[in-house]
Amino acid sequence: MATTYKLVLSAALLLALAGCTSIDARTTEYVGVPHAAPTNAANVEVLRREPLRPHTRLGEIVVDASIDPAPPISDVEQKLRTEAATIGGDAVVVVYDGIAPVSAYVSGPLWSRDVHAIDGRKLKGIVIKYQ
Repeated sequence: MATTYKLVLSAALLLALAGCTSIDARTTEYVGVPHAAPTNAANVEVLRREPLRPHTRLGEIVVDASIDPAPPISDVEQKLRTEAATIGGDAVVVVYDGIAPVSAYVSGPLWSRDVHAIDGRKLKGIVIKYQ
């Protein structure tokens, strides 16, 4: 009975972990650019092309998101807004959005191993401050 309980509990835990989405971000501020005060994330725009308004580039954001299951796009955009706000951005211009290999794992016996790629969604955005 205890073994069955442990097996069911382990299976439930694995299913719960497999159902989790993930969004990770790395922000890099540019060197030699004036540091701006943090802004309100709710006011940060997410753009798909460079605006015509005069602006200064503050840095870059790289977002890694799971694809199976994929998080809602609103969560990905909110992550961009939050990261941009921390370095004083008024907007983020998304310059890359695609599916790419993010890691790999090896399986099988020593004599016939297979390498399996794990794909994820990658976004790169340029953080800008309007002048």
